Amino acid sequence: MKVEPGDFVDVERVEKVVKKKRAKFPEKLIYEIAEAAERRDLSDDELDELVKEIKKAYQRAKVEQGEAVGTVAAQSVGEPGTQMTMRTFHYAGVAELNVTLGLPRLIEIVDARKKISTPTMAIYFEEDYGADEEFVRTIANRIGKIILSDVLADFSVNYASMSITVEIDEDKIKDKRLDHDEIIGKIEKAFKKVEIDKNVLSFEPTISESKHAIRELRLLADKVRDLQISGVKNIGKVVIRKEGTEWAIHTEGSNLGAVLKMEGVDKVRTTTNDIHEVEKVLGIEAARNSIIHEAQSTMEEQGLTVDVRHIMLVADMMTSDGIVKSIGRHGISGEKASVLARASFEETGKHLLRASIRGEIDHLTGIIENIIVGQPIPLGTGSVGVVMKDKKIGGRK
Repeated sequence: MKVEPGDFVDVERVEKVVKKKRAKFPEKLIYEIAEAAERRDLSDDELDELVKEIKKAYQRAKVEQGEAVGTVAAQSVGEPGTQMTMRTFHYAGVAELNVTLGLPRLIEIVDARKKISTPTMAIYFEEDYGADEEFVRTIANRIGKIILSDVLADFSVNYASMSITVEIDEDKIKDKRLDHDEIIGKIEKAFKKVEIDKNVLSFEPTISESKHAIRELRLLADKVRDLQISGVKNIGKVVIRKEGTEWAIHTEGSNLGAVLKMEGVDKVRTTTNDIHEVEKVLGIEAARNSIIHEAQSTMEEQGLTVDVRHIMLVADMMTSDGIVKSIGRHGISGEKASVLARASFEETGKHLLRASIRGEIDHLTGIIENIIVGQPIPLGTGSVGVVMKDKKIGGRK
């Protein structure tokens, strides 16, 4: 039996069994159990056994109090990182687009880099629009960068008359679903000296000195060729791909805010790999989810499996202050309250000197600083304080 999205799932039945077993599960886990029970048509006894086994697994997965979760998470993410390839570019399912993967991509994520090497977007459409190829191609042409040379039938530079003549190809304009008058308007706005005769345009450079005339003409030729006549800012190439029964657009470059405003775009499924852009448009919680998704998918692409809770802890630390911070000295490690913890990471002399000038006091509440001074760390057995009550012996304490 296949459970389709929107189908009724008997959650109450599972909740009764969970209550009977005295288990405490998150709502999402209860729903997933209900879906599995519906899909496999489990009897009451089978459901009872399933919940019993899940309870055991859930209890085993819980973290003990005093567990060094930060150290375990760092080891869990760091160790597979040593096995990741150093390749920067890979054709990730879309042959025309380059995507940064492997160790370079993981470093980009934990460093919270504002400018990533290959920003990309996956744009999906609402149910009424996704199957319409013509509509998706029209949107793709509005999103992707199109320059004047992409719609020209002829381009010539005349050094004798010091002019440039171009001819616009009507078929190319129709193929790219563009508006002729809109293109002419953008050309007139960009160039002062331009003569327009239907589809033939003549350009002349503004020449100040005759000795620089040739250079000015060549610069003008480049400017005419590269004039952007369509597209969203920061987005270059676009690729249209059919995924199942619907059409999707993959881009080179990213501008989440502008794309989400477009007609028919699915605001839930459309994604970007630029974490700072997600934070700016959708907020810090969305950025946290983006960090988790990007780190996990980067690991999985390399065939490495990491417990998602470790990645979640990293994402929580990076976003706990309401902004996306890097793990390094410019972020979390460089902002620790402990002087010794900051000094142990990078730039030891600088941190110690600044702390001395400011008269900072290290209260030794963390792990690193206690290891440095040779004291028990506040984790595991060290996290429990022993209180002794003196007894009077022979009238004396």
